[in-house]
Amino acid sequence: MRAMLLVNPKATTTNSRTRDVLIRALGAAVELTVEQTGYRGHAATLAGKAHAKGYDLVVVLGGDGTINETANGLLNPVNGGGRPMLAVIPGGSANVFARALGLPNDPVEATGMVLEALQEDRTRTIGLGQASWEGRHRYFTFCAGLGYDAEVVRAVEGMRGNGRKATPARYVMTAVRRYFQTDRRHPAMTLTGPGIPTAEGVFMAIVSNTSPWTYVGPKPVLPTPWASFETGLDLLALRRLGLPAVLSLVRQLLQERDTWPKGRHLVQLHDEAEFTLAAERPVAFQLDGDYLGELESVTFRSIPNALQIVV
Repeated sequence: MRAMLLVNPKATTTNSRTRDVLIRALGAAVELTVEQTGYRGHAATLAGKAHAKGYDLVVVLGGDGTINETANGLLNPVNGGGRPMLAVIPGGSANVFARALGLPNDPVEATGMVLEALQEDRTRTIGLGQASWEGRHRYFTFCAGLGYDAEVVRAVEGMRGNGRKATPARYVMTAVRRYFQTDRRHPAMTLTGPGIPTAEGVFMAIVSNTSPWTYVGPKPVLPTPWASFETGLDLLALRRLGLPAVLSLVRQLLQERDTWPKGRHLVQLHDEAEFTLAAERPVAFQLDGDYLGELESVTFRSIPNALQIVV
């Protein structure tokens, strides 16, 4: 089996020694080519080359952003032909996608599980989400967001650019600080979609392709507990950002449960094929924890059976 390993050398939770151990372990099991990412979007380019050159497998050692780029590179329609399988080894701060697949959060343990899956020919086909805006299309593996949560992602990315790590504590503190800076009086967004009642006055929207949405350390955060890789997209939108409403929601999201959060100010969708969020003014937008700027309209679609995963 020919495999390409994409390594993000700046991944939060790995070092050169760990990477060397993992490369030797994978190299003993497959015919391995190792590529390091050097800039934003590089993983997508490398994954596209792996597809075009007929590799059987692409393995990613990195965080959710690198995995997102790789998935988009593999799904590039220009490539055509048989698509390589994807395997992931967590190396970022949250590793939501890998953990949602059931992988350990430790890269060495996760590598052992991936090697077992390869030996046993154990795979899983999953669906992805797709966001479309201004003539662009991009896939996402676990979540997208418009509004307040994307503002938090933007702020943390700015800190990372200044050399600070994206730890769970930093996300929490940034979310608290950003809450008092965001516009909590003038909602910008409206939700529409085929067969979906129009919902106006939306401050923030979370779009999920699986559950959980994220983790705070070891604790999962569950805005859409029924979301899965085998169904359509789920959504939780907030029509109120007052402190009592937000605190009530946060308390529910941190509970282990299999029911929707409760609140008259919430808009919720499950297993939808398509919907659109349009805004009166540009609002912050993120995909898989990657900040992509401010937009006024995004259409989300469910793409079933998009990728074959070794897991």
